[in-house]
Amino acid sequence: MTVIPAIPGWRRRLSVSLLVMAGCISYIDRAALSIGNTAIMSSMHMSYTGMGWLLSVFAWAYLVSQIPAGLLADRLGGRMLLGAGLCLWSCAQIGFGLMPGVAGLFVCRILLGMGESPLFLAGTRVLVRWFPPEERGTVIGLFNGSAALGPALAPPLLLAIMAFQGWRGMSVSIGILSLLLGLVWVLYYRDPTRTASAPSPPPSILRDDLGYLLRQRSSWIVTAGFAGIIYLTWLYATWLPAWLQSAYHLTATQAGLLSALPQICGFAGNLTGGVLSDRLMARGMGRLDACRRPLVISMVVAAVMTGLTALDTGLSISMVFMAAALFAGGVAMSAGWTLGTVIAAEHRVATLEAIQNTGGSLGGALAPVMTGIMVDHFGSFAPSMLVACGVGLTCAAIYQFGLRETDASDRHAPFSVSPFSLPDPANQGTIK
Repeated sequence: MTVIPAIPGWRRRLSVSLLVMAGCISYIDRAALSIGNTAIMSSMHMSYTGMGWLLSVFAWAYLVSQIPAGLLADRLGGRMLLGAGLCLWSCAQIGFGLMPGVAGLFVCRILLGMGESPLFLAGTRVLVRWFPPEERGTVIGLFNGSAALGPALAPPLLLAIMAFQGWRGMSVSIGILSLLLGLVWVLYYRDPTRTASAPSPPPSILRDDLGYLLRQRSSWIVTAGFAGIIYLTWLYATWLPAWLQSAYHLTATQAGLLSALPQICGFAGNLTGGVLSDRLMARGMGRLDACRRPLVISMVVAAVMTGLTALDTGLSISMVFMAAALFAGGVAMSAGWTLGTVIAAEHRVATLEAIQNTGGSLGGALAPVMTGIMVDHFGSFAPSMLVACGVGLTCAAIYQFGLRETDASDRHAPFSVSPFSLPDPANQGTIK
């Protein structure tokens, strides 16, 4: 057996830190349109429906890029794929601030979606390589927490930039920040070393990975369920500032800053979901049920809280409902993402997450455009909140009744390639 010097623990911590920073910046980039949408609508003479389509086009591009990005992540690793994605989405974000017409804005949002598509797929593959199963829920929860931490950090940061440079300068500034992070990632990140093994013919990507997963019933269940999770959470991410301005006549600055509070609760929910799954597994609960049970309960809570925001309860009570909904949605998101690592064998994790996230992207694409259409038609955000409530309850039912304990990957065929070894204190400084 070949003995390879252990990679220092700081590399694991650095990998997680860079992934969390990338996740935060990606959601700050996405949130830029939500924070500046009223200013953009005014300067570009757009309706709510038009802005809904502009908010939605990112998710459509993200959707069609998921499967190719997942397949590449399982084959190429995280270093160059994530580096290329960061550079592409950075250039798209910079270009968004320079475009003179609406058509150019749509093109840049499409490129932004394509550039960000590998992030959570390749990032999860990186974490699977670095961490054993009993530790993955926590780090995946932290990584997914960036999806809520980014929108929470975005309002004060983006509003401050927009106050001095307008929405165009804001877009260029955060695009440059993304580009710098991409350079840091390529310079410093390295995959852990693979154990030496006899060469074997590479499996067919389409037949042995994508084809295999598409034949599994569980793949379709998590794809449909994840669409509901992202529909509900992305509704808040895209329309919350505008909803606060419309319903409570707040200024853009007030609405932007206030919208950060529920997003902070979403970040806490993401962390809670990952830790909770790990704790339930440690207490002997089956790997699949340790993810599914908190997911189902939290989605019921998120759906009910979202439905209650349709009531005329005043700003303070509505903020409590939204904070509870996003906290529960964060728990569900982390549990759902960890569930993908339970169902798929390690060498197929990114591909399954890509299939699942295709459903999530569909939900993310439908939420903003459906909301924009309903607001133009009804003159209120209340109907869209009730629709999101129904979507969330349907999602919970899909996970509860669609999955079985036998869907866990330890019931599936063994790995066709050797997984990466992980540092073990008992190895006395070696990876075997």
